[in-house]
Amino acid sequence: MENLIKEKLHLVPNLPGSYQMLDEDGTIIYVGKAKNLHRRLASYFNREQTGKTKKLVENIKDFKYIVATSETEAFLIEINLIKKYNPKYNIMLRDDKSYPYIEYISKPYPRLKISRYLNIKKKDSHYLFGPYPNTYAARRIVNLINRLYPLKKCEGMPKEVCLYYHIHECLGYCSKELDLEKVSQMEQEILSFLRGNTTVLRNKILEKIDNYSKQLNFEMALELKQELEYIDYVTEKQKVELHDFVNRDVINYYSRNGYTSITIFYIRNGKLLGNKNNVLAIDTLDDIESFIANFYLRNEIPKEILIPDTLNKELLSDTLNAKFIVPEKGVKKELLNMAFTNAKISFENEFKLILADEKRTYEANEELSFVLNMPHITRIDIFDNSNLFGTFAVSGMVVFINGRPEKSEYRKYKIQVDKNDDYHTMQEVIYRRYNRALIEESVMPDLIITDGGETQIHAAQEILQDLGLHIPVVGLKKDSHHRTNVLVDSNLKEITIDTTSNLFHYLTRMQDEVHRYTINYHRTIRSKGSISSVLDNIEGIGPKRKKELIKKYGSVKNIAGASTEELSTIIPEKTAKVLKEYLEAYLKDKAKEKFKKSEDND
Repeated sequence: MENLIKEKLHLVPNLPGSYQMLDEDGTIIYVGKAKNLHRRLASYFNREQTGKTKKLVENIKDFKYIVATSETEAFLIEINLIKKYNPKYNIMLRDDKSYPYIEYISKPYPRLKISRYLNIKKKDSHYLFGPYPNTYAARRIVNLINRLYPLKKCEGMPKEVCLYYHIHECLGYCSKELDLEKVSQMEQEILSFLRGNTTVLRNKILEKIDNYSKQLNFEMALELKQELEYIDYVTEKQKVELHDFVNRDVINYYSRNGYTSITIFYIRNGKLLGNKNNVLAIDTLDDIESFIANFYLRNEIPKEILIPDTLNKELLSDTLNAKFIVPEKGVKKELLNMAFTNAKISFENEFKLILADEKRTYEANEELSFVLNMPHITRIDIFDNSNLFGTFAVSGMVVFINGRPEKSEYRKYKIQVDKNDDYHTMQEVIYRRYNRALIEESVMPDLIITDGGETQIHAAQEILQDLGLHIPVVGLKKDSHHRTNVLVDSNLKEITIDTTSNLFHYLTRMQDEVHRYTINYHRTIRSKGSISSVLDNIEGIGPKRKKELIKKYGSVKNIAGASTEELSTIIPEKTAKVLKEYLEAYLKDKAKEKFKKSEDND
């Protein structure tokens, strides 16, 4: 996984965007934004971290990102994703637990304040704007508005006018009768600016800059010019938040060399809340349209879907009974262009990763051929056994062809011989696999790998000899810490493997895959076995009904949670009532037992 991250880092563009860190389960644990995605992401892994950030980095197993066209858009995407996923490390890494907003309070006197969202009290006289990236950004805007407009700036109500009044930055709310019309006009201009209309405020600043320049006060003129630039930055137009609150998807694609990358943006309530990238072995418009149609047959259809003009809008609309739109200009067209950029980047990155992986895999395969003194290896069968104290014994076989897992060739076996004997378990599974292969005249492997040492190799060789097959068998042997450290060849010679080599990662990848496949099968069998044993105690439930219940519900908990009416579709109502009562009592006893064990451990 670390290698994957390092390879992906090299491919991250030097563009603004939002990034999402994922843990081993694929859960988003942190969301951030960056002016330069490459530089920001690299900073997590290329330097030593401390404190909470160190803990975050230790839990990062993968990352993804959405490329935006500006830092402002990146920030808005970040905010929206944080609200959606509530990543645990975003909370841990923020001391105040929320972002700053600017609050405009109109009554009893017009004033501005910076508030955290959690602390804002909703009132009719309060207007809320934001969020802002940090307190500095919000404070700079507030200070600028306070300089240009005579708002109330002090806390409480002083007995006489202060300095702000004398320098014309306050109307004297404490002692003067206010010109309500002037206050109303000022309020409208401020609210208009905070909503994104900068024209009036820009003109005011330009006027002041001109006056200061005429007075040869260039320092103040320069200061206001910088403020003007900052306004442009903060109020920069963006397209990742639309104010119509419509649920829509944005779809665009990039095709080359017989492959197509398709990007889908999910916009919900007017906010960009995520994306999906697919790189497929298709390149015709018909195939792309079929992909879109199949996608929406399995997923929710939003109110509208934006697509490029190269796709058949009418065909898709009629097929899915949905509203497809081809935007020609404006924000929607810009969103479509942004989706195209992400599709192109995803396409290029995917193929760079594939090429790098293929090169590594080829080199590892050649190295394996060399250390085993074999010609080029095309097909490898890998076996693993699993049992729980001799119960629910199973074996799994996975197949790698030219270094890639071929899942259609995977096989799983329920063991029938002595469940706690690895030797006879291996013999059974090898016999069943290759005796059938001989009968069916299917393709034989160039190499067999067992997840174990001498015992498994001997067992496999004995059966292969009986079947008249001459297939090399090697084993992966673990050290005292259960880490693979040596390859045992057909002559039982131990070959030490460099843990930093491509070969080591190649073998580990195969070992992990067969282990994952076998364990998953073992869990399934074990789960069904425990259900089956419980159902055996219920009168009126025979093999057929038991099979139907297991197939539909999959666990004791699910069966207990089903209503009597639901169960009555499979078993008689009287039996359903008995079953439900029995399972409820059974689960209570299990819970008590678990609680007692936890108390004993304490």
